Amino acid sequence: MAGQAQTPWGPATVLDELVVPQRAGSKQFASHVQLLEGGKGELLVRFAYSTGGSARRGPVTLRARDVERLRAALDDRPALARILGWETGEA
Repeated sequence: MAGQAQTPWGPATVLDELVVPQRAGSKQFASHVQLLEGGKGELLVRFAYSTGGSARRGPVTLRARDVERLRAALDDRPALARILGWETGEA
């Protein structure tokens, strides 16, 4: 997954990314949750959304059912789940 990302604290490496596809009427988009590692080894979590493949920062809105899908998808991403406080198996 070794992509790069720019943050307010400088460049970071994308360690993991979870994408939650969403739809509102005929509009299709996705919310992204990324686990980043900064230049000094600090872990960062970035939330973004994308339309047409282009990631954008700004408000990310998740419906309750999308949060449930996000949480379920974290079962396969233990490091990201741990940082978010949603360790695998927790309700």
